[in-house]
Amino acid sequence: MIETKEVLAIRGGPKAITESAPPNWLHGTNEIGEEEIAAVTAVMRRKVLFRYAGDPADSPVSKFEALFATKTGAKHVLGLNSGTSALIAGLIALKVSHGDEVLIPAYTYIATAAAVLAVGALPVLVEMDDSLSMDPHDMEKKITDRTTAVIPVHMRGIPCDMGRIMEIARRRKIAVLEDCAQANGGTFGGRPLGTFGDAGAFSLQHFKIVACGEGGVLITNDRKVFERASIYHDSAYSFWMEQQAESPGAADQWRKMCFLGENYRQSELHGAVALEQLKKRDRVLARTRLIKSRLWPACEEIPGAEMETLNDRAGDCGISLVFFMPDSASAVEIASSLEAEGVRCGTIFSKQFPDRHIFYHWDYVMEKRSAHRNGAPWTLEQVPPRVSYSKDMCPRTIDLLGRAVMLPITQIMTDAYVGQVVGAIRKVARDRKEQGVIALSPLR
Repeated sequence: MIETKEVLAIRGGPKAITESAPPNWLHGTNEIGEEEIAAVTAVMRRKVLFRYAGDPADSPVSKFEALFATKTGAKHVLGLNSGTSALIAGLIALKVSHGDEVLIPAYTYIATAAAVLAVGALPVLVEMDDSLSMDPHDMEKKITDRTTAVIPVHMRGIPCDMGRIMEIARRRKIAVLEDCAQANGGTFGGRPLGTFGDAGAFSLQHFKIVACGEGGVLITNDRKVFERASIYHDSAYSFWMEQQAESPGAADQWRKMCFLGENYRQSELHGAVALEQLKKRDRVLARTRLIKSRLWPACEEIPGAEMETLNDRAGDCGISLVFFMPDSASAVEIASSLEAEGVRCGTIFSKQFPDRHIFYHWDYVMEKRSAHRNGAPWTLEQVPPRVSYSKDMCPRTIDLLGRAVMLPITQIMTDAYVGQVVGAIRKVARDRKEQGVIALSPLR
């Protein structure tokens, strides 16, 4: 063994990072300032918390929707109370119904599966590839005569391969609902995510790039899809539209369009915060993308590491960086060495830690549990069951996540801190080279 000139912190040497780490690794909430405070205060002073209680021109939710439309180029934007609500309203708008099959990736937050179940449909799990998103090849293999929709999820801000996904979906005649919960502001081929499919759903939850605590957005270029989503997101939506109609004929048209809906409206308080947050989004992503571009070359130097595939490097939000080691043991070893130096990182899959972003830990899906006495929607299956689940059903997803090392990125990382992170990564890489580790490419 070759003796190293510098001792890793994990072996008792000094830590490479002496700069203070960020207090948290969030995005939108780190941008909360006087603008959001003033916006919320203005709503409270006006004493109008419901978007349809006052002049629509004064509504923060309406203003937020208008700005979101400008930033995405979408013809229609609907503010909702959560990203899950946006998915549910989107599925209803696309006429997904009881007993239908909907393709979702095996790596996504459990809310994606929950939204499918909420409309009475059955989620069919698709393998992810090394972009951390839906594998188009496996997607097509999972399509049956009962498949009505697919939900590609842009995980960790990385765009899916929307070119291949849309080609398959259009050829096989299935609807596409993009889940952009973690990719607000991402693009593919220069086009905003959420505008490729028939609709796109976004989350404004506390941990998201644009955050208002709880909130969601649905965008579409199809007027009929927008109308159906709007009616479903508010059980009295048609009533408010009747009130605002410019003619008796228009009011009557809304009355006839009405059908059963939920109450997923966005409040004026959330809209006020979201509006100010959205104004800051592009600056936040410019910073995270810059930081990722600095970290990337250092990670490439680690023997055995293979970088995540970026379907569109320029469109990646840059809120995390992932590389894959040849096996799970070396992933744990590298992550532990980096953490000892002061780098915030970790492996993604663990059987011990129940990460609800990984299908393996979706207990109520795996076991087909229901909130309903009759067991719906599982009881809508034919005999034998059409859809089955097991913890080993997506082996490639588990293999990739088990070999993955992830570094979170936040815009509040200082240049000095980023520089030391780069130095720490290269220190670990040098040690691994000096230890004589052969850079074997993992099997994909």
